[in-house]
Amino acid sequence: QLQLVESGGDLVQPGGSLRLSCAASGFTLAYYAIGWFRQAPGKEREGVSCINISGRSTNYPNSVKGRFTISRDNAKNTVYLQMNSLESEDTAIYYCAAGGYCRGYVTAEVRYWGQGTQVTVSS
Repeated sequence: QLQLVESGGDLVQPGGSLRLSCAASGFTLAYYAIGWFRQAPGKEREGVSCINISGRSTNYPNSVKGRFTISRDNAKNTVYLQMNSLESEDTAIYYCAAGGYCRGYVTAEVRYWGQGTQVTVSS
């Protein structure tokens, strides 16, 4: 079965950190640009990072730049999102996606989506 599986979501206090993982099964992540998206209640899904196939280029919107870091470990067929200095506005379901390329911080031509992992930032 071809799928992406996210993990690492949790309840964390403001200022805390989390690392999300996105693992692929049934296909090789190394052939895709990978992005993270999030969707908060009542809001549209938005891109929060994208890493290109080589891993040499990463992009972020201003809202998370300097706090979030995307990385990939092709040997483990996994992509990570390190999130630091979390704010209540970061509360959302986080999804990873495998696509053709990064259009800025958004993954284009998405072929696979994960099922999402909940991140809640609250005291």
